[in-house]
Amino acid sequence: MTPDLIVLADTVHTLDQHRTGVSRPVEAVAVRGGVIAAVGSRQDAQEWRGADTNVVDLGSATLTPGLVDGHIHPVFGLDLTVGCDLTRAATLDEVRALLADEAANDGGWLRGWGLNPNAFGSVPLHRNVLDEVSGGKPALIRLFDGHSALANSRALDLAGIHGPRKFDQTAEVVCDTEGVTTGMLLEAAAMELVQRHIPKESFAERKVRLGALLQDFARSGLTGGHVMDHSDESSALFQALEDDGGLPLRLRTAPWCMPGSGADDWAELARSVGVGGRRWSIEAIKLFVDGTVDNGTAWLYEPDVYGQSVAPFWPRPEEYTAAIEYFASRGIPTATHAIGDAGVDHVLDALESLPKAVRHRAVHRIEHIETVPDDLVERFKALGVVASMQPTHCTHYSLADHSDNWSTRLGKDRADRAWRCRDLRDAGVTLAMGSDWPIAPYEPLPIIADARLRRRSGHPEQQPIAPSQALTALQALEGYTSHAAKAAGLWEVSGSITVGKRADFTAFELDPLAAAPDELASSNVVGTFVDGEIQFSLDRLG
Repeated sequence: MTPDLIVLADTVHTLDQHRTGVSRPVEAVAVRGGVIAAVGSRQDAQEWRGADTNVVDLGSATLTPGLVDGHIHPVFGLDLTVGCDLTRAATLDEVRALLADEAANDGGWLRGWGLNPNAFGSVPLHRNVLDEVSGGKPALIRLFDGHSALANSRALDLAGIHGPRKFDQTAEVVCDTEGVTTGMLLEAAAMELVQRHIPKESFAERKVRLGALLQDFARSGLTGGHVMDHSDESSALFQALEDDGGLPLRLRTAPWCMPGSGADDWAELARSVGVGGRRWSIEAIKLFVDGTVDNGTAWLYEPDVYGQSVAPFWPRPEEYTAAIEYFASRGIPTATHAIGDAGVDHVLDALESLPKAVRHRAVHRIEHIETVPDDLVERFKALGVVASMQPTHCTHYSLADHSDNWSTRLGKDRADRAWRCRDLRDAGVTLAMGSDWPIAPYEPLPIIADARLRRRSGHPEQQPIAPSQALTALQALEGYTSHAAKAAGLWEVSGSITVGKRADFTAFELDPLAAAPDELASSNVVGTFVDGEIQFSLDRLG
């Protein structure tokens, strides 16, 4: 059968485990109907080619299976990335200056995002800081973790927040010892009290922003993403973009199952699984068992240095276990946010409580896994649970000397167990990697580099954080390709350049298995292909 497309490259990493030991290099891939039809040499390609075959010669570039981000929030991120970008603010003075400039712009609210609490140093996060720079406007600033926000006095007044509140989930309106609100809002239910008062963008505006974001994802080298949230608006936006010309990457989404829900809610979520379009679909359910270390809402065996992070996100954890059983028994994959050791332990217990036949009907995964002891690492493999981790959470937000907020809260012993990517891989666990955008930047090449360096790429002066946890070049690439496919239960159809699998590819300027990590991080992506269709290309593909 004559192929529609032939892609040629001097280096092709198929990641096809069945080709191990085959000496003849792959230099050509043929595609027919969006599926890989043949792999072989440049000479083979001459025999495959027909009169109507499109041939793309990448020259010295390297071709791999398409990169897939294992944890992103594109629609949710539209709300988190409004206003002033504070991600690079390293001091409180820089935060104040950026917010003061933003407050001078037209608009009814002062908004900001990506605030790192390390910038405040020893100064408590308090609404007074925003009151000083907001010019009388209501203000809401999202912290980098996505699980907390700081509101000023005007915003709290508009929302009618003057003291503590009770929630179905473990959320908090933080108050001082006299019961006066500090402005800190922990977890979604608390933040929503203020967010509901902020004027919303139109659907058309959000569609334009999302479309541009997805194009940027493709330019960065991504051909797919595991979206860890979903709503009716998500469906409408994805479908509207698809109707207008298509999505430039595949999106596998997972709506949230939250505390306070029950069997009727779970049934509605279960009915949504499988809904979708050509390149987007609802394929899993997302749950949470804790929050974050940085804001004191993780679930740890022992409290942090401030006496916090000892409560589960589900006030009655047995209800979380019941939800897991409900979805697993119906063959529905689950992904659970679990950061602290006690949280990860509870998720593993919940999955272990299932009959083995039920547990293996679908892929179940744990997201983040920031600090765990040895025994929990071993349990992942025994239970067949996938680890989904974000290397740049480590390299961007913690420090080798443990002087950062995350490490200080945990103390040395738990901080030394930071993001145990290599231990999980060495234990034989499937390890998907991603960004958690907008919590951290989405560009995959720097993330792949950071996973190998255990420091921020492009900063050789930094000391590596737990360097024993560094991945090899192959392991890091697998985290975005073959292991990402396995984490989605899609290994039979994607994740390697194998005849019969989807024709999703990423082309690199430098060989990700041979280039030095810092050089790889700053190099170009040459192109991306989804279903054998070019989604992004540099001039050489033109």
